Amino acid sequence: MPTYCDIAPGHPLHGPYHDHEYGFPQREESVLFERLLLEINQAGLSWETMLRKRDGFRAAYSGFDVDKVARYGDKDRARLMADAGIIRNRLKVDAAIHNAQVIRELRKSHGGFAEWLDAHHPLDKAAWVKLFKKTFRFTGGEITNEFLMSLGYLPGAHHEGCPAFKRAARHKPAWMRRQA
Repeated sequence: MPTYCDIAPGHPLHGPYHDHEYGFPQREESVLFERLLLEINQAGLSWETMLRKRDGFRAAYSGFDVDKVARYGDKDRARLMADAGIIRNRLKVDAAIHNAQVIRELRKSHGGFAEWLDAHHPLDKAAWVKLFKKTFRFTGGEITNEFLMSLGYLPGAHHEGCPAFKRAARHKPAWMRRQA
């Protein structure tokens, strides 16, 4: 069965994401929120669909500004449910708003989303899934796994022979630091 490393390189959408984002550590809150929001919305769909709609999500969700999304009310929910540029699913829209509110609270308790992730690292996949289900909405096992793999908290984004593996490794993803 082909891996993402086999099929993504050279693809107009998957290629740049695979080569420069997937498995690479990120610290910026808006980037972490974007990745969580896209992973949640990908449930039941292809990642290519998410990459095609990425700009639509960015526009619809205020550039992934956590403070702005956390303040969304009924008018914003209605606007999002009418926006063909994103996935129009009430549970996913509500999860995005709720999760933005949670991330704001993580600033108070941990200093931010990245610091919260760091405070819980290293956990195994099962423990991460349990923590995410307790903390966020719409974060089951696959969503949590892909979110954490995409940011370098869990291994598996790339196989060792993949050139992107070597590029990501230079950034010392969390899963590699654990083994050092």
